[in-house]
Amino acid sequence: MIDNNGRYFLHPLPYAFDALEPHIDHMTLVIHHGKHHAGYVNGLNAATDKINELLTTENFSEIKHWEKQLAFNGAGHFLHTMYWNSMSPIASKPSTTLEKYINKSFGSYDKFLKYFVAATASVEASGWGILAFQPLADKLVVLQAEKHQDLSQWMSIPILVCDVWEHAYYLRYQSKRGEYIDHFIQTINWEMVSNRLEVLLEKNKS
Repeated sequence: MIDNNGRYFLHPLPYAFDALEPHIDHMTLVIHHGKHHAGYVNGLNAATDKINELLTTENFSEIKHWEKQLAFNGAGHFLHTMYWNSMSPIASKPSTTLEKYINKSFGSYDKFLKYFVAATASVEASGWGILAFQPLADKLVVLQAEKHQDLSQWMSIPILVCDVWEHAYYLRYQSKRGEYIDHFIQTINWEMVSNRLEVLLEKNKS
């Protein structure tokens, strides 16, 4: 996430810009990754620099503004990093463990999918649909996030995210958010999602 100088940086996509066609188009990925995600990285570095300056001067008169910038851009960077890895041009299926947790938490895979799609489609304005692991309850939950950081549920750890800011889909799908989400579902990297859950379950044992 950070380089040798302690700066956040934009990771390259884990696949070619046209690899998710026809579901996510080439130009959307170019703009989304190279402009929007890069903007959050730059904003996060700027907020981090400013907060370090406040700590040096001990003048905290602007702390409210920079804490908001830190939360907005930090969450934007972290969620986008997970979003790119939530998709893959290679088809996969949930692992046995992930399938078990989906059934335990939602009743069945079909019920989970309908719930996830409905929750993601109904995010107010711009935001995210999130599948997260809730360690205290040892279950999965579906969450909505407005913008990047609003409506957070503490200690729930995302393992799958779907971006529903308009810049994620408008070039191809215009106002048809639901159609975009249906296509996103077809790109889900279930192997990566399964691995994330396995890591969290192992950590939750300790």
